[in-house]
Amino acid sequence: MRVPKLTRSIRQLSSHVLAIFLGVVLTFTTLRVLPSEAEPAPKATAANPPELLTQRQSPASAAIGSSSFVTAAVNRVGPAVVRIDTERTITRRNDPFFEDPFFRQFFGDGFSQQPSREQLRGLGSGFILDKSGLVLTNAHVVDKADRVTVRLKDGRTFDGKVQGIDEVTDLAVVKINAGNDLPVAPLGSSSNVQVGDWAIAVGNPLGFDNTVTLGIVSTLKRSSAQVGITDKRLEFIQTDAAINPGNSGGPLLNGTGEVIGINTAIRADAMGIGFAIPIDKAKAIAEQLQRTGKVAHPYLGVQMVSLTPELAKQNNTDPNSPIQIPEVNGVLVMRVVPNSPAASAGIRRGDVIVQIDGQAITTAEQLQNVVENSRLGQVLQLKVQRGNQTQQLSVRTAELQNAS
Repeated sequence: MRVPKLTRSIRQLSSHVLAIFLGVVLTFTTLRVLPSEAEPAPKATAANPPELLTQRQSPASAAIGSSSFVTAAVNRVGPAVVRIDTERTITRRNDPFFEDPFFRQFFGDGFSQQPSREQLRGLGSGFILDKSGLVLTNAHVVDKADRVTVRLKDGRTFDGKVQGIDEVTDLAVVKINAGNDLPVAPLGSSSNVQVGDWAIAVGNPLGFDNTVTLGIVSTLKRSSAQVGITDKRLEFIQTDAAINPGNSGGPLLNGTGEVIGINTAIRADAMGIGFAIPIDKAKAIAEQLQRTGKVAHPYLGVQMVSLTPELAKQNNTDPNSPIQIPEVNGVLVMRVVPNSPAASAGIRRGDVIVQIDGQAITTAEQLQNVVENSRLGQVLQLKVQRGNQTQQLSVRTAELQNAS
């Protein structure tokens, strides 16, 4: 028996209505499953101060209330966050083609032009370290600037003098003369930071002054090599708090409004991934920049990569491979810088460093940290695997003159 089209349509409509009804019931049922008052309250920790627990337990009540923990944190440090504007004049040379004698012989000097001058402007952030007017920011914000202008949140503007720059850690100290009534950013400790802690970024992204973004600490000790900044010696705090151009040099705060990092880098190919220099590292560098205007970094003079037996085996089974590599865990030397401490010590391309001063070395980041924490002129004892032989080499560290 054929079912009339009208009847089928009614049945289909009934089915849709029933599905929608069940969906509504399920939706309301889901929305009702909220934390009850009988559930245990979160414990107070450094990341969850007692005064913030009520707000974190109920985001709705925090929104309805007069302020949130983010508001309290920003109010605590906000006045000490500054905007940094820079100006730099560069001279562009003429195209050498127009200066070619053969060209000028036929066309004369009519095409000759004076070198052009161009003024470049930059924008960044920073924060005040003490009442005397010391401002901490990124080196790339003020590097090679002819003029630095520091603008406070209250609208006051001052000329800034760069007291010191360290390209290796991308940190700089700027001095402003503004009396002794300046607000100061409270500094925390990055050693107490844990993955999952609140992260609040404050700065001037894209020129939008006094911007605040909220996220969490995504991971810790993300190496500069992993980030893609191979000329730096840093282990970053990674966060998903939105960081954009102009945030550079601004503070990354914890939930209580203490500075735990300096916002520094982003990945152009990613969203929700930003990086900050840990404040403990920044404090140590800032002290040296205040005293001497620079920071001395020891170096060996090798370009290197982490090596595993699996990677070495892949290389060795490749008939086009130029060298055979020991199939061990260690750090493979890809290049030795001429006239460097490594070159003087006899380190060669293809060597695998497996120990320093008796400490096993398995990654390039680990080796870099050992060298960075050594003293200038200190002799390091390296155990090197060269082919089937083991070599013991002594390397005396020297000062890194140019970060590039």
